[in-house]
Amino acid sequence: MRRSSTHTTSTTTTTTVSHRPHVVAHADVRPCGIAHALSDHRAVVARAASSSGATEDAGSSSSAPAAAGGFGKTAALGAMFGLWYFFNIFFNIYNKQVLKVFRFPVSCTELQFVVGSCLALFVWATGIHKRPKLTRSQLMTILPLACVHTLGNLLTNVSLGKVAVSFTHTIKAMEPFFSVALSSIFLGESSPLPVLLTLVPIVGGVALASATEASFNWAGFGAAMGSNLTFQSRNVLSKKFMTGSKGEKLDNINLFSVITMMSAVLLLPVALFTEGFQFAPAKITAMGLDPKFILSRALFAGICFHSYQQVSYMILQRVSPVTHSIGNCVKRVVVIVSSVVVFQTPVSLLNGVGTAIALSGVFAYSQVKRLTGKKKA
Repeated sequence: MRRSSTHTTSTTTTTTVSHRPHVVAHADVRPCGIAHALSDHRAVVARAASSSGATEDAGSSSSAPAAAGGFGKTAALGAMFGLWYFFNIFFNIYNKQVLKVFRFPVSCTELQFVVGSCLALFVWATGIHKRPKLTRSQLMTILPLACVHTLGNLLTNVSLGKVAVSFTHTIKAMEPFFSVALSSIFLGESSPLPVLLTLVPIVGGVALASATEASFNWAGFGAAMGSNLTFQSRNVLSKKFMTGSKGEKLDNINLFSVITMMSAVLLLPVALFTEGFQFAPAKITAMGLDPKFILSRALFAGICFHSYQQVSYMILQRVSPVTHSIGNCVKRVVVIVSSVVVFQTPVSLLNGVGTAIALSGVFAYSQVKRLTGKKKA
């Protein structure tokens, strides 16, 4: 190839690549679990030069920034996963510390919704995240989601107040079972045999852990199972909402924020009617408790609750649903282990084996879902 001695002309071509949408693949005390399609459009710029010398220069000069950018994104994603686990661990610890002595789960749940609503309003007011424009029809469609979201979080807190944190999260490993069952009933989705087989160790592991759990009681067990049912019902309703709604599409962060605010409004009269206002320092002192300890831990639990949900959605926008699901499985292991260490929870050999089997089943479920998804594609 001859090199031009006069001048070199460079042409820049821009190509837009449309990536497949991400959907929420799980439900947690998390929000982690609202199913919603997110479209992510990124531009990839390719530079071509008419001379081979110019091409070599462009390639050598762009490789270093590209590598640095890739490392930066990986480091940022790793930090997000760390924050996700950090906030979730401390939410469970602070929440359990309060519910163990301050037996007002409705009031504690309401406070968490109020704190989350304040944080969401702050994010919108400062422009950190764009405030959505909602129609009346959208609000009416979201209302059922808010109802089951409210009930799911309330039942989770009831369970945490009755049994050990590790046991509550072991029971919540049953979420895939409820997801498959409810999707079949309400959406008409049939799961392939390999997916159904992964439910066997999940159910068996939870059964073994329950039979050998030192803190077992039916109220705590039933509340945790009820939270599984309500959270997975929320996910099914979310799918129907996202496919049938009209108007501005909500991303997961805004949808979770709106649901949190609606939940705070829905639960407030219930909390006042069933438990009254229990966060007055004089009332807490009359119970023989330290107001500073109870109020600070309850406030921190609310902050951690909303924060880990938001970070969860930020991660979901950057990774595949299967990767997010695996991360959530690891998060549950971390929460169980940390709670056992902090609260010195007695764990028998069979109890530990049952928990391990259930969590292994959850991991297998996410992997099989990934493989069956590839076959369909």
